[in-house]
Amino acid sequence: MISGSRDDQTSADVSNIAEFDLPDPAGKSAGAGTSALLSVLYADKKKPDDDLSFRDILTKMRGKLSDGNYTQIPQLSSSRPMNIETKFHLTPDNFTGTKRALLIGINYVGSSAELSGCHNDVHNMIDYIKNVHGFEDKNMNVLMDDGEHTDPTRAKIMAAYAKIAADSKPGDVVYLHYSGHGASIKDDNGDEKDGRDETLIPIDYRQAGMIRDDALLRDLVLKFQRGVFVTSLMDCCNSGTVLDLPYDFKADGNQTEMNPLPDYTIPEQAPVGEKDCCTIS
Repeated sequence: MISGSRDDQTSADVSNIAEFDLPDPAGKSAGAGTSALLSVLYADKKKPDDDLSFRDILTKMRGKLSDGNYTQIPQLSSSRPMNIETKFHLTPDNFTGTKRALLIGINYVGSSAELSGCHNDVHNMIDYIKNVHGFEDKNMNVLMDDGEHTDPTRAKIMAAYAKIAADSKPGDVVYLHYSGHGASIKDDNGDEKDGRDETLIPIDYRQAGMIRDDALLRDLVLKFQRGVFVTSLMDCCNSGTVLDLPYDFKADGNQTEMNPLPDYTIPEQAPVGEKDCCTIS
């Protein structure tokens, strides 16, 4: 999983993505994390001439953010130990199956916490994964509060996560995208060292509640079968460990390799980490 910020940071809207040299199929605003990633991977609607490693991607993202005076530190987390010098890819060389995608963009239209760039993030990422990685519309599911797509309520988000996990078979490739609000709230079951759960915020969170990292691990991550290759981008506040994955790398200029999270307990109900199931990064 690539997250746009650490657990202790807020994310940001970019008022004009021209500063990131991005394709702009749907408007000027976008999320800072998504914009930085696409400026590295898809500037001028072209993929880079040279292969980039995961370290390259996150370091360049941090540079783009820094150039725009954004303080967010991109973070990479994974279900298993990995070399951050590994070539970045959404589709591994041994790919044999179906490419699936679930993209969620929430602007909270009409609310006091309205955002402006999350729908554009989704449109820009769709453009990228279709043109560069060969994803097809028939295998994409899009949730947005734009009056045209499925509303991103808590129930519908969790149902969409459950469906893509159930539909994906060994050899498949999955891309997951979330742009919207995120939060950090008091841990309710004592499994977080810092005492905080990271959350995603659906449009009906006041009635239905937020989506805690515990639920995302239990009902999404651990539901994928062994042999499914999953990449997730979380562009929201407090998103560093929102999938509760056991290994991480922060592009803060200090960390040089991916490290295990201290005191992480691998859940026994399904394999993850060194008991590898799906591969999630």
